[in-house]
Parts: sequence; C-alpha cells; structure tokens
Amino acid sequence: MTSSAGTPASAHQIVLVQGASRGIGLALVARLLQVKTVAHIYATSRQPERSEALAALADQHPDTLTCLPLDVTREDDVARAANEVRSQHNTLHGLINCAGLLHEPSLRLRPEKRVEQLNSAALEAVFRVNTFGPMLMARHFAPLLMHDQAAVFASVSARVGSISDNHLGGWYTYRASKAALNQFTRTFAIEMRRRAPHLVVLALHPGTTNTQLSRPFQKNVPEEKLFEPDFVAERLLRHMMTATPQDSGRFMAWDGQDIPW
Repeated sequence: MTSSAGTPASAHQIVLVQGASRGIGLALVARLLQVKTVAHIYATSRQPERSEALAALADQHPDTLTCLPLDVTREDDVARAANEVRSQHNTLHGLINCAGLLHEPSLRLRPEKRVEQLNSAALEAVFRVNTFGPMLMARHFAPLLMHDQAAVFASVSARVGSISDNHLGGWYTYRASKAALNQFTRTFAIEMRRRAPHLVVLALHPGTTNTQLSRPFQKNVPEEKLFEPDFVAERLLRHMMTATPQDSGRFMAWDGQDIPW
C-alpha cells in the first residue's frame, strides 16, 4: 500500500480490512475500491452477511471484493482466513485492523469511572478484540506481508491509549487495551525492520468518529471534532499510502501528528 523510497508500490495490490462491516472499516473498504492500484480487497467481520452496506459493495464489485467471516477473538478463525487468502494470493500489500470494543450492554460493559467498576469478563472481552485480535492477525498474516514490495500493517488505536497523555483517568479497560496494542505495534515494527524491511507497521488514531462505538459519548464532542467515517478513512489511507520504512513503529493521528506513547 505504500510507495516507500526505492520500493515502488505494486500496481496490483492486495489489501485486507479486518472489522469491515461498519464504521471506519466499511469506509476504508469503500475508499480502497476507488484506488486504481488496488486489485483485490478482503473484507472481514464476524458475520459479513449481516452488513447490508458491505453486501451491497460486494454485489457492485464481485471481482474486486471478497467478504470473509473472521472473529478476531478466535485464533482458529484467524488462521483459517489467512489460509484462505494464501490460497488465492501469495502476498498482501496492506492489512488494516479496525475492529474495536468499548461498550457492550450484554456484558454490562461501559467505560469505567472508578476502579471498583472493573470486572474480569469485561477486561477479557475488550482485550480479546482490541489487543489480542491484531496480535493474532500479525501472527498468522505476517508471512503474506514479508516480501520485497512495499506493504503496511496498521491498527486503529486511540489517543486514550497514550500513557503520557493521560490526564483525566477513567476508561481503565479501553485505555489499557489500546496501550497494550501500541506496545505490540512498536515491538512488531522493530522485529519487522530486521525480517521485512519494506513493511511499515503503524498505530493510527482516527479521532472521534461518528460510529456506533463512540455514539454514547458524543454529547460533549464539539461538532468540528466529530468526524464522519469517510473523512477518517480518507485521512488514514493517505498516511498509509505515503508512509516509508522510516515511519514504521509510529503512533500517529489522523492529521499526521505523532502521539506520545
């Protein structure tokens, strides 16, 4: 997906978007379908057939878009999806992790304001999606990204995962899951510099986006700081497609600014 110095981007790029049924993931798929150098897109989610918007895109682009069921909390699902992609293509040029969990009524999960509100079920659920998921994606898809062409592995993180930028407290589980994701991203980037020097590894903060994840918490967000998914997708793709190996390991915001760890 990148066009790093000395390593031209492939004219037939293969990209996978994990968590593509709605929100930022869906917007990224729609944007990628407009990129001339992208030859094929894999869009994954737990139940892709339940997303009418994703199904409509697949109907419009049957030769370019493949929808795959993938639950990132299940390693066998991740391994199966990787094998399915490998059976069709021997390389990936982009993998973007978008699935995220912040609140879930069935688990009595809401961002905590006090430490007494922590519970193990919520902790496990959030970490499985926000942290373990991208780590398992890296574990099983890395061989498809390790080649001599430019490629990118990116995960949607969050500014609240920054330890040094945490001045308000609260949101214990979500903050911790994203901080752990950031540490994984940095560590994976260091390893890949040695093993796959053309692969750029990024953690990306999209800003507050008008999605189901943020909807209960938008009341106090100024209108100019609440972004639509298409705007965010365009900005994140811009950074991914212009990143160079020197950018690998960065934690950056939608506007290209670095966020302190």
